[in-house]
Amino acid sequence: MKTTAPTAFRISPLLLALLLAAAGAHAQLSSPLPAGSGKPAAGKAAPAAPDGLALPAGQGAGVHGANSPYAPLAPRADVVPWSVLTDVKTKNEKNRILPVFNEGQLGMNGKTQRIQGFMMPLEPGKKQRHFLLSSVPLTCSFCLPGGPESMVEVKTRTPVEYSTEVVVVEGRLQVLHDDSYGLYYRINDAVTVK
Repeated sequence: MKTTAPTAFRISPLLLALLLAAAGAHAQLSSPLPAGSGKPAAGKAAPAAPDGLALPAGQGAGVHGANSPYAPLAPRADVVPWSVLTDVKTKNEKNRILPVFNEGQLGMNGKTQRIQGFMMPLEPGKKQRHFLLSSVPLTCSFCLPGGPESMVEVKTRTPVEYSTEVVVVEGRLQVLHDDSYGLYYRINDAVTVK
């Protein structure tokens, strides 16, 4: 007889792959930084790259590629700016990299917030109830757009149709101090807004 894990413990293979890649010390950014601007993590040397170019370390807000077919996010007064979310320090603790949030980020915890970004689906199909929202669009199926500070896990009330266009969600923001998947933020009970 075949048994399955309870729904609460099932992990999407795509989510697991994305998060494992994000946890790697040198994940590839979706929209690579201009030559010479990649910065290694504190205390680590950047891996060798062809022609002496530094490779991005998969951390930071991500960079919107100049050749991207998608327009960058337009500033909006009614959403939390990504610059606020990505201004996170980190600390090494027991072989883990953990976020150190500032007072502004901690003050948003448990409160309703709006965030705009690009959808990274975690489930198959046109409708999504669980996805990542990123500060920059994906330009490569196997690359991350930035570090964990540049993504928000979103769990919606009702399914949302997948879109490659900018999406704005509103819901209760959680600031995650030690998430088992390495995420820094989650929005629960989210709805899309115009």
